[in-house]
Order: sequence, then C-alpha cells, then structure tokens
Amino acid sequence: MIRVLLAFALACLIPLGLASAADAQQPVSPRLIGVLLVEFSLQSKEPQAFRQGLRDAGYTEGRDVVIEWRSANGDYARIPELAADLIRRKADVIVADSTPGAQAVKRATSTIPVVMAVIGDPVGSGVVSNMAHPGGNVTGLSTMVVDLSAKRLQLLKEALPQVVRVAVLWDPATTWHLKAVQELKAVAPSLSIELSFVSVRTPEEIDKAFSAARRAHAQALYVLSSAQFGIHRSTLLKLASKARLPSMYEQSHFPEEGGLMSYGANYSDQYRRSAEYVDKILKGANPGDLPIEQPTKFELVVNLKTAKALGITIPESILLRADEVIR
Repeated sequence: MIRVLLAFALACLIPLGLASAADAQQPVSPRLIGVLLVEFSLQSKEPQAFRQGLRDAGYTEGRDVVIEWRSANGDYARIPELAADLIRRKADVIVADSTPGAQAVKRATSTIPVVMAVIGDPVGSGVVSNMAHPGGNVTGLSTMVVDLSAKRLQLLKEALPQVVRVAVLWDPATTWHLKAVQELKAVAPSLSIELSFVSVRTPEEIDKAFSAARRAHAQALYVLSSAQFGIHRSTLLKLASKARLPSMYEQSHFPEEGGLMSYGANYSDQYRRSAEYVDKILKGANPGDLPIEQPTKFELVVNLKTAKALGITIPESILLRADEVIR
C-alpha cells in the first residue's frame, strides 16, 4: 500500500517538475530601444559607437535588445511624428541625438525614459531643469558647446594670428546659440577680433550667409554647431572653400570632409557612453536620479591639406596639441 502511495505521489510531482523546468527556460522578450536620429545617419560612426556600447555592456541585438532606428534626415518637421511612432511602439527607452529630438520626445511622453546623447545645453534648452538631479524621465550627456565657444575662438586666433575679422554662422532656432553668441562677444575684444554674426534659419539661407560674410570682409568663418549645419555640412564646406574662408567647427567630421579645423567633444564617445545610461535604466534605474554627464574626451582636429590649399601655415603649437592631423 505504501509503495502504491509513493508511486502516486511521484506521478503527481513529475509533471510539476517538468512544468517548473519549462517555465524556467521560457525566453525573455528582448527590450525595445528607440533611437531618434536627426543629424546622423545609421551608417555614421557615432550611432555605431552606441551599438558597440551596448555590446560592451553585455547586450546582444535580437536576443537581449531590439533597436528601432528612426531618422529625420534633417527634416525638423518630421521629428514629432518619429518620436510619436517610437512611443506607440512602447519603447523601453528612447535615445535622442539632438536638442530638437530630445525636446520632441519629452513633449510627447513623461513616462518613457529618454537618454540624450549629444545635447548642447540641456538646461538652457528646457529639456531638464538641473544637471545634477534632472528629475522627470530625461537624462544623458551634454556636449558643453556653450562653455567651449570661447575656447574655440581662441584656438582659431592661435592658428591664424593675422585674422581680425570673423563671421559667425548661427541658427536662432537652436536654443543655446544666443548664449554662445554672448560668450563670443565677451571674449572677442581680448583676441583683437571683430565679429559679424550671420543668422541662418533655413538651408536656403546658407548661400546668402556667405554673401553676408563677404560683405563684412570676413577673413575666417566660425560655425556654431547645430543639427541643421551638420546635415548640410557638404554645402557649408563647398561654400567655405569657394570663398577661401578658413573655418572653425565643433564636430570632427567637418575637417575630416574638408574643413580647416574643429574642437569639441568626441561624439562617438558620447554615443558609446549613452549606451551605459540605457543599461542602467533597463536594470531599473530612475532616469531622473541619473546626473547629466559632461564630455570626458575632447578632440582638436586640423586638416593640413585644406590649410595648404588656402595658403595657410598652421603653427607648430596647434599641431602638437592636435588629436588628429589630416595630411
């Protein structure tokens, strides 16, 4: 009788054990990461650095995470629609590569975590209220573009000591540009530089901006960073070359594609580090408790081929400090 009872008990337990084992082996659905690109394309090295950052954190695409890429291709009007699409797809976290992108996502959702990859001025643009404790659903990285505005003009003067008139291209629609303009106005007299400010609101105004720079007898060009200028950089570079204007930029892809020089945060590193924020959030961190971080890598890039074409000799002091010299 005892043997019969034991056999019956084992028969009841075996299916339970098999069910438990099956439950333990159920695959976990991959987390959905939305990436909203405005300035960069998926093929650019910067978004690829984000993917590498996820791999470094131990994630495998398709198994642990699925990335939904959305690109506005420079069309600001499409940004709200793309942000809304990622929200409808119930992304676990959304990464934004620009100020307009981060602003659009924040307006559209207060619950889905948002990670800023390369935002110029998070507080000034109204995306967060505090760098140390952003609160809400937004966190990420700043590129410190306003803080570096004066430094960039100083480097331009050191590279071109003879320059006294500089045209500054800026976009009134980029929220932090007005603050950068004030920074430049403050430092220019100490460098014996006279600045002329040329506003560019649409791509169609870029050509007119160079006409204005010529009328101001500018000897060099200083381009404030914006998604619009980044997207239309080939036009900017061609016009600068045609006008024979040595130019200073923030992002390295300008001198890599023919501009004279750039100084600013390493955007690939910013994207890689944004993956660390995504990792923390997927593991349960509250984005509002994660401080906004500043760049840890800055790079000075000089294109000597462009300098030669313009008949410019770059001082050794600049070349020795450059992180990359394109020959």
